[in-house]
Amino acid sequence: MKLAASISDYRELARRRLPKFLFEYVDGGSYDEVTLRRNRADLQRVALRQRVLRDVSDIDLGIEIFGQRQSMPIALGPIGLAGILARRGERQAVTAAENARIPFCLSTVSACSLAEVADAARAPFWFQLYMMRDRVFVSDLLAQAREQGCSVLVFTVDMPVPGARYRDYRSGLAGAPGLKGAIQRGFQAMQHPRWAVDVGLRGRPHSLGNVAPLLGTKSGLDDFLGWMRGNFDPRVTWRDLEHILSEWTGPLVIKGIFDPEDARTAIAVGADGIVVSNHGGRQLDGVPSTAETLPAIADAVRGELRILADGGVRSGLDVARLLCLGADCVLLGRAWAYALGAGGEAAVRHMLSLFEAELRVALSLTGANRIADLDRRALVR
Repeated sequence: MKLAASISDYRELARRRLPKFLFEYVDGGSYDEVTLRRNRADLQRVALRQRVLRDVSDIDLGIEIFGQRQSMPIALGPIGLAGILARRGERQAVTAAENARIPFCLSTVSACSLAEVADAARAPFWFQLYMMRDRVFVSDLLAQAREQGCSVLVFTVDMPVPGARYRDYRSGLAGAPGLKGAIQRGFQAMQHPRWAVDVGLRGRPHSLGNVAPLLGTKSGLDDFLGWMRGNFDPRVTWRDLEHILSEWTGPLVIKGIFDPEDARTAIAVGADGIVVSNHGGRQLDGVPSTAETLPAIADAVRGELRILADGGVRSGLDVARLLCLGADCVLLGRAWAYALGAGGEAAVRHMLSLFEAELRVALSLTGANRIADLDRRALVR
């Protein structure tokens, strides 16, 4: 495996290694991808204030969040189907995260189940939950998360219906169900033999993660995707959080908050944290970027809960930018997905070392010694 110098390098390595339908699934956004591009462009426009002669010989990147100390203000955010980017990919990712002493968050729609990831983990990990139509399934997942020792529940609220992702239709992931789609994806897999051997052969048996008990062992990707599309619940309201809180006693983080009023409501219902997120530009296209939205939300609720953020993050400098704009911790999404697809656990470990080094440079050259020093005073207004 080739080691990369940046996330752009890992993106290109993943593009070469993964079948088209998988790369497009990770790389793409919804509709015309306006918000996807805004996330990157607006974040890059955030200018850090360079300071000199400040004695930055004792830098500490660590933070404490939800009662746990971690090495830097980064977590691996939830990614659906990450486990087929590399062989049993979520198992590899949780190991890489633990090596870096940061949290890993497993998706409801992962390829590896809660039990399988817990078997690979040495410490508690986070779990991300969608509110599905099947409330029994939701309750069962919450029970499993408790049994497997998950420490934080991340409840995603910005997907009552899935956004239209044109790339998935063009690649055959969503546009051609049944035999036609399977043939299209199979042809793409044959063009990427390293992935086909690693995941298609050595990665067997192919389970459907947490959904397997519902669909059965003989179900395939079409069944999995069809179940997902049919089970997102547009009826969900704030009152449904009462159900979640009645079955979960640990820290609760609401992911997908993108308005100050919703952030204040999250406090009122008892959330311990929020993730300011537009789902990586994969849901409502045309909304503002995270970088544009985050400051107003931080001003509205800072000090009352923990603020996490994601969207367009490709470097430690981007992490520093979101911290300055009001985040306490930053979730990585595509960055770790590219690395996992490019080279599995080793690449994710290396990717995290790049983020750590870049974040350390960002603190040094803005004259900061602690993560708490990064606020809007470290930005050029």
